[in-house]
Amino acid sequence: MKIKCMKVVGLILALSLVTCFRFPAVAGQTAGQTAGQNDAAAYGAGRPTVGQTAYNWYFKKNDNHEQPQLDKNLEFIKDYDCYYLNSGTKEKVIYLTFDVGYENGNTGKILDALKKHGATGAFFILDNVIKRCPELILRMKDEGHLLCNHTAKHPDMSAITDKALFEKQLSDLEKSYTELTGEELSKFYRPPQGRFSEQNLKFAQELGYKTVFWSFAYADWDNAKQPDPAQSLQKILNHTHPGMVILLHPTSSTNAAIMDELLTAWEKEGYRFGSLKELCR
Repeated sequence: MKIKCMKVVGLILALSLVTCFRFPAVAGQTAGQTAGQNDAAAYGAGRPTVGQTAYNWYFKKNDNHEQPQLDKNLEFIKDYDCYYLNSGTKEKVIYLTFDVGYENGNTGKILDALKKHGATGAFFILDNVIKRCPELILRMKDEGHLLCNHTAKHPDMSAITDKALFEKQLSDLEKSYTELTGEELSKFYRPPQGRFSEQNLKFAQELGYKTVFWSFAYADWDNAKQPDPAQSLQKILNHTHPGMVILLHPTSSTNAAIMDELLTAWEKEGYRFGSLKELCR
C-alpha cells in the first residue's frame, strides 16, 4: 500500500549538509575544525573548552576500491565506540544505512528493492517521521531493518554542550518510537549533518550508544537537483570497498530508481549485506 506522508519544510536544507566531503578549515584551526563555535552560545555554553570543538565528518576518499583512511585529526573517535567502516576487513561486506528526515514516496520503493534481495539496513530516523509516517516505521521494523537514532529534531549537535540537552534529543526519539512499536530503539546514533564534537561522542557513549558515520556518501539529498541515475550507479560502484558503510537518503528519486540494479551489481561482485550489530559489537 502506497504510503502518503507530508513533507516538513526546511528539513531538505538541513539534510543537504550531510556529505562525506571535507568542509574548509578556518584560519588558525586544524583540519576538520569549524567556525560554528558561536552556536554553542544558544545553549548557554559560553566559550568552548577542550572537547567542544565542532567537526564535520570526513575521511580520505579514494577511487581504487580500498578502504578510506581516517584523518589523523579525527583519530580520537576510536575512543568513543565510533564506526565508519569495518576497519581492516578484506571481506566483501557492505553495511546499508539510510538517513530519513521525511517521506515523499520514494522510501517505499527502496524498501521494495531491499525486500526483493533479502537485504536489511539501518534507518536513522527523526521524530517527525514517526509522527507523520507511522506505517512506514512499522514496515521497516517488520521487515527486519534496524531503526536508529538521528535525534528528535535534527539540530546541530556540536553546538550542544549540556549533557541533559544532548540526552533529550536522543531520549525524546526513543520515547516516540517505543510509544508506536512497544519496542526499544536500536542503540546506534548518527549526528545530524555529520556535525559533532568529541564531547558529543563521549555523551553518546555514556548513554549506551555506538556512533555510526560512513565511508561513502554522495550528493543525493537535494530533490530539486537529483543526480543522473546511470552516473550515480557508476559512482557508487567505483567507490565500493570491503567493509563499506554507505549513507543514502531514501527520499532520493535517483536512489529509488537504481536500488534494485545497485543491489544486483553488488551481489554479482560477491558482496553481502551486513548488520550494524555485527559491525559495532
